[in-house]
Amino acid sequence: MRNKIIVEAPGRINLIGEHIDYNGGSVLPASIDKKIIIEFHSVSGEECNIESQTLDQGFKINLKKISKSKIQWQNYIIGVLYNLIVLKKLKIEAFNCNIESNLPIGAGISSSSALICGIASGLNYLNNLKLTNDEIIDIVSDVEHNFIGLMGGIMDQFTIVNGKKNKLILLNCQNRNFKYINSDFNNYKFLLINTNVEHNLANSAYNERVKECNEALSVINKKHNKYNCLVEVEENILNEFKNILKEKIYNRALFVIQENQRTYDSANKISNSKLKEFGKLMYKSHYGLKNLYEVSCKELDFLVEFTSNYEEIIGSRMMGGGFGGCTINLIKENFVDNFVDLVSQAYLDKFDIKLDAFTVNIDNGITIKNFNEF
Repeated sequence: MRNKIIVEAPGRINLIGEHIDYNGGSVLPASIDKKIIIEFHSVSGEECNIESQTLDQGFKINLKKISKSKIQWQNYIIGVLYNLIVLKKLKIEAFNCNIESNLPIGAGISSSSALICGIASGLNYLNNLKLTNDEIIDIVSDVEHNFIGLMGGIMDQFTIVNGKKNKLILLNCQNRNFKYINSDFNNYKFLLINTNVEHNLANSAYNERVKECNEALSVINKKHNKYNCLVEVEENILNEFKNILKEKIYNRALFVIQENQRTYDSANKISNSKLKEFGKLMYKSHYGLKNLYEVSCKELDFLVEFTSNYEEIIGSRMMGGGFGGCTINLIKENFVDNFVDLVSQAYLDKFDIKLDAFTVNIDNGITIKNFNEF
């Protein structure tokens, strides 16, 4: 057993392929250089002490008495312990951990998945459990679904665990087949703009979209009975059901099918350095999320529409679950500071809210370092 380690768990961006990971679709994410840093120390006894410097909060938990907390962020850690100790019957030694982060919370860059992945990976290493990356992804997914109650796909966990510096991941979320794609964006940078709003609809609407997509698939399979997931349905087949499905359900399915195709098209455009054509697909993705999937909000729409005034920005869209969070923008590097000043003032004038903006670089996924390496 190792005694002291540091785990760096990155956030992730998703260039395109939104809300399709739970529909068996393909996505184009990457891990980034904004991270949660978790310092683990092995201790004797049964009690663990967890401190979050970011939240300025902490709690203690006895490994023999694991139960859900009323404080949500604590359940990200407790859920991992429950899975390993109660469900998998694995032996976990007591530990203290200190959590710091430069990963913005609620910005749609998967701070919660990063924390759960970091805790699971750290405990795996610390206790020499020999869990594979796929097993860690499954654990994190189980915690999110069954302990936290968020019915997402595997994109976030997969990217955080498997990310590589300067590589995008073209990931098929149904079978986990993937390939790395070189991320050469020349003199363009990815600028994330955080609306600093999170509408209450976020979690409930996310789960609602899962149900709506399942409903569409169920109706289609009553006639065709051959599709495992919604992205397998061809658009011309979906059109057969335009007058059968409720308009809302039809629109959800149409978005999913079109967005999945945009992901493959985007991977191709990026691989062939056709960045402006990729940028156009980003805009199409946003307006699909706004009009067909209905997970955008006025703040996100304002930020995306504002970029259309500037030729230095070739792509923009909302990123993440929606109803707040970030936009992701592909922008000329030498225009970043100027644009941030312009959009910050316009956003403040419009909504009386200060936004946050930051560029990200594509970096490695989970890394673990022994203290004696420092």
